[in-house]
Amino acid sequence: MNYVIGLMSGTSLDGVDAALIRTDGERISEFGVGETRPYSAQERAVLQAAVDAALAWDFQGEAPDFSGAEAVLTTSHAELVEVVIASSGLQRRQISLVGFHGQTVLHRAPAGRRHGRTLQLGDGAALAERLGIDVVYDFRSADIEAGGQGAPLAPLYHAALVAQGALDLPLAVVNLGGVANVTWLAPDSDPVAFDTGPANGLIDAWCQQRLGTSHDRNGELAARGKIDAPALKALMKHPFFAKAPPKSLDRWDFSLDAVQHLSDADGAATLTAFTARTVAAAIDQLGQPGRILATGGGRHNPVLMRTMGAAMGVRPEPVEAVGWRGDLLEAEAFAWLAARVTAGLPTSIPSTTGVSRPTCGGRLAHAKA
Repeated sequence: MNYVIGLMSGTSLDGVDAALIRTDGERISEFGVGETRPYSAQERAVLQAAVDAALAWDFQGEAPDFSGAEAVLTTSHAELVEVVIASSGLQRRQISLVGFHGQTVLHRAPAGRRHGRTLQLGDGAALAERLGIDVVYDFRSADIEAGGQGAPLAPLYHAALVAQGALDLPLAVVNLGGVANVTWLAPDSDPVAFDTGPANGLIDAWCQQRLGTSHDRNGELAARGKIDAPALKALMKHPFFAKAPPKSLDRWDFSLDAVQHLSDADGAATLTAFTARTVAAAIDQLGQPGRILATGGGRHNPVLMRTMGAAMGVRPEPVEAVGWRGDLLEAEAFAWLAARVTAGLPTSIPSTTGVSRPTCGGRLAHAKA
């Protein structure tokens, strides 16, 4: 059992989460401190510029210069690791490893015989050198090279937590980040996972466009609006939903075009219903779970949670109901996955990403002696 710090920066570009756990890559013997470091307005602008450049590039021709974004990521993540170590009361030498997800700026799912492509910015070697701690990074590339989607990667961690807590099955874990994904856990079966559609991404983009705010706090805007049935129907026609899982998304695969004619409140209500309906449709493909646990920022939105419950017929519960840390779960996952990389254990399997075989992803950057 080793102390490992996991780091996660989501597509919302709001900041970095860090979590300390003690693990061997299978069980978790201790859940240590967790911390969050928001990005400054300047840092967020640099990262958003990197996302915009990546989308314009789309893997065609010469890659943009991402050095500015890489520098922001190294500095912000290193500062947060140092805060976690100080808060934990441990010495730096007691931290065996850092799991560094980096920043997703572009993701293209596989299509036909064409392998997918994904880009997570993050210089693992630079972070290892600055911290003096070994760093595991670039978790997704090996999965994609072996024919997988490269996402989602947290489901094996969800399965480990469920097994460790001896929770009743079948059970679904829904992650409501920029994109939504589901982990389905049933008796005597491998975990099944895939992206279901947008979660907070479109709602956040709507609020930024119309109100200049980062998100719909507590679903207050959606609560004042009415769902526009034609707009919702148009959103549901996106070809992603006709694809069979496993499947994955880029946050930017969907647009706001279908709701642009609506009022601020009606647009928010319609986009919230869109997330709820697509999560419900995905779970309906899998079966009837006895319990649905929600993690990610969307679980803080009571309107979204109520709308999901109405669509699914099962009231989703925040993961805190079973003692998990929803705001730190993905950071914990990448700490656990980093430990699996150094142990040579799989970080993805065919039923979670469509990879051709159980695959151990991630690259190890050693700290200089």
